[in-house]
Amino acid sequence: MEKMAADKDEDLIKSSEPEDTGFKKFVWNSSTKEFCGRSGESWLKIGVFYVIFYLLLAGFWSVMLLIFYQTLDYYSPKWTLESSRIGAIPGLGFRPLPRPENVDSTLIWFTHGSGREWDHWVKSLSGFLEDYEPGRQQGEHFYSCSFDRVHDKPHVCPFTLEHLGSDCTKANNFGYDVGRPCMLLKINRIYDWKPIPYKNTSFPSNLPDHIRDVYDPNYVYISCQGENPADKENLGPIKYFPENGAIPKYYFPFTNLDGYLSPFVFVKFEKPATGVLINIECKAWAANIKHDRTDRMGSVHFELLID
Repeated sequence: MEKMAADKDEDLIKSSEPEDTGFKKFVWNSSTKEFCGRSGESWLKIGVFYVIFYLLLAGFWSVMLLIFYQTLDYYSPKWTLESSRIGAIPGLGFRPLPRPENVDSTLIWFTHGSGREWDHWVKSLSGFLEDYEPGRQQGEHFYSCSFDRVHDKPHVCPFTLEHLGSDCTKANNFGYDVGRPCMLLKINRIYDWKPIPYKNTSFPSNLPDHIRDVYDPNYVYISCQGENPADKENLGPIKYFPENGAIPKYYFPFTNLDGYLSPFVFVKFEKPATGVLINIECKAWAANIKHDRTDRMGSVHFELLID
């Protein structure tokens, strides 16, 4: 009986001990001098093992990365044109761009007049054109270009703003203040892509007449129109700078040389309807440019809304 009573007293003493005594003992066992179940010597060994392991792992990946970079060329990608993910048919880009919070939008929406609600679009275009200003296009790769001049060395042809006229300029607010906006259109860069001219007047049936009538195989052309009959009517007359939306072929191909700036065309909408959403599609024209509205190959879409 005395033994049974002693066992009960011992159980009562154990049950009265704090529940976290086991955890505290795991963290630091004073009797065995172990921290988290390991002695100091054990922690030293495992620490040395992981230091060596991660150093070797970092060294292995560094060597692999170094070998990988040796296979790359700074100027030329390994896969180009048809063999690349981008493909061999360029799309078109436009400026000005919407505000950053509407980065996915293609709507150009402003109120013309003295309220300067069009200011964002003018600043966006001005910022893009800064690199094209006189004196900015200089360097070892720059050569003056013309159809009569051939350069054997890799080179960049400067694209100057003087030949674009005085309509679409910052001084004129690019026409946004008077509701006659200018849009900048450029062919997206694809490494080593060159426009191929149409041969023997084998023009596509939908080539605009203003291009067909003056076609020169030394140029690649850009045109714009309303997507639907109502859009065409609301869009009104269009002017191109340079004339007919022509870009000389000597600006191509793009070869990733320092200082290269994309050639572009200004499209001025002379009298677009106000208060109406106008869907606009612009296309580039060359024998090796196919048009696909779904994938936006060879073209770009945006909307214009003027209040």
